[in-house]
Amino acid sequence: MARTRKRLGDILIELGLLTEADLQGALEGKQNDQKLGDALVQRGHITEQQLIETLEVQLGIPHVSLFRYPFEPKLFNVVPKDFAKRKMLVPLKTEGDKLYVAMTDPTDFFAIDDLRLTTGFQIEPAIASKDDVMRTIAKYYEEESYDDILEDMPQSAEQQEDLNDIDAPIVRLVNQILSNAVSMKASDVHLDPQESKILVRYRIDGTLRTERILPKTMQQMVTARLKILANLDITENRVPQDGRIKTHVDFRAIDLRVSSLPTVFGEKIVMRILDLSNNLTDISKLGFTDLNMKRFMAEIDKPNGIVLISGPTGSGKSSTLYAALNKLNSEEVNIITVEDPVEYQLEGINQIQVNANVGLTFAAGLRSILRQDPDIVMVGEIRDKETAEISIRASLTGHLVLSTIHTNDSIASITRLMDMGVEPFLVTASLNGVVAQRLVRKVCRDCREIQPATPREQDIAAKRGITLDVVSRGKGCSQCNMTGYRGRMAIHEVLIVDEPMKMVINRGGTAAEIREIAVRNNTIFLIDDGLLKVKEGMTTTEEVLRVAMID
Repeated sequence: MARTRKRLGDILIELGLLTEADLQGALEGKQNDQKLGDALVQRGHITEQQLIETLEVQLGIPHVSLFRYPFEPKLFNVVPKDFAKRKMLVPLKTEGDKLYVAMTDPTDFFAIDDLRLTTGFQIEPAIASKDDVMRTIAKYYEEESYDDILEDMPQSAEQQEDLNDIDAPIVRLVNQILSNAVSMKASDVHLDPQESKILVRYRIDGTLRTERILPKTMQQMVTARLKILANLDITENRVPQDGRIKTHVDFRAIDLRVSSLPTVFGEKIVMRILDLSNNLTDISKLGFTDLNMKRFMAEIDKPNGIVLISGPTGSGKSSTLYAALNKLNSEEVNIITVEDPVEYQLEGINQIQVNANVGLTFAAGLRSILRQDPDIVMVGEIRDKETAEISIRASLTGHLVLSTIHTNDSIASITRLMDMGVEPFLVTASLNGVVAQRLVRKVCRDCREIQPATPREQDIAAKRGITLDVVSRGKGCSQCNMTGYRGRMAIHEVLIVDEPMKMVINRGGTAAEIREIAVRNNTIFLIDDGLLKVKEGMTTTEEVLRVAMID
């Protein structure tokens, strides 16, 4: 009698990793061709490592960690790179007529058959995580071609005709740098010219690290190739330039914002990577606490007024704005944005790209928008008095205005507007609320350990009225590259501008007086939200103190 295999969802529920409600939600929400395990990971109900361990139980196929695995380099010639990338697998070892292969989907029998026919080996599959497989492909297949690239590289930088040839060594090198950055989930790529070398650095989870060192002789060719892709002037190297690259890397649509800056050792290139296939527009996934979510939703549901998102560069302001616009987007409303640059294109929303060269500034664009009968207006950034005053005028004439401002916290945003020269009575008449936010790294769920909170952590939390007995820390594993952190999340501070606060602002009150009213209104400040997330085991005190001030 054939043995019935247990269903994945039932095993996860038995192990206590999933609730029945989560399972039903994932089954209803997943796409037709999407596997249940992938849907559960995507929704954050389980980690990929937990899925792999469960599949090992369900399928009876072992799982393998590829971190520091003793690979046989010759096998990377046996399994073609394109096949490995397309089917997400890597060869591990051979034993007699058997080839052991790590796969993200060991039930892909077509891939196993293709590999058996191609190699002549009997295939023995093992399960590995997507990140592990992508990292291994990037490291072993690409490193081999990297050595080839160095050998093929012309010694002279004068050969400009090679810069558009898809098989040219410099083109392959640039493609490889971008491919590695995407596979490692980097948010930015830095090409830093030094006196005798070029550093290729990736920003991963907010932290920069050197990934590769290139010879100085490659500098001109690499810079020229990137400038050609971004439609920049390759003959101009004395002034900063900005451009964009739209491309596909490993079958994914990628948008790169490119910035060049002249330095004493040549042009420094920085590329911000926007993964268009990974666009986060679900407001419920931004990490708002229940109270902050309720307050934020109440402010953006108002028919008019200004809602500001504040924080430094790279604090996730744009993601919050896009999520709010996505929530508000419907057939009944006309939404127009003026941005610099337009990061993500949202269907059903009219987006304007600022172009200072032809006089299309934030202020000029905003003036034109108001003649287009908008209901909701999004201004990329309020950076001067003119933009601030037009935004206020728009909010006072029946429009909801969403924008960002560069300040340290929510209260500083109010004083910043007045520093720009906006009258206090205009600020109070138009401003609904301010959201300050920062990004902190999340503790890796696969190597998380519960530890007693240190006396200093308990003391910091106690001063904010929070009891902190235990904290979570990652000990380091292959999934988080031994850092103990994986991914990032936002901490928020939602300030509601109510009547008592308006009275204080109108009479020229201090930031301390505004803060007193905010405290009375039970405002959750950045440090409080961060410590609450430490208490929940989502991040660490060190991460919160890195981005938020203790009073």
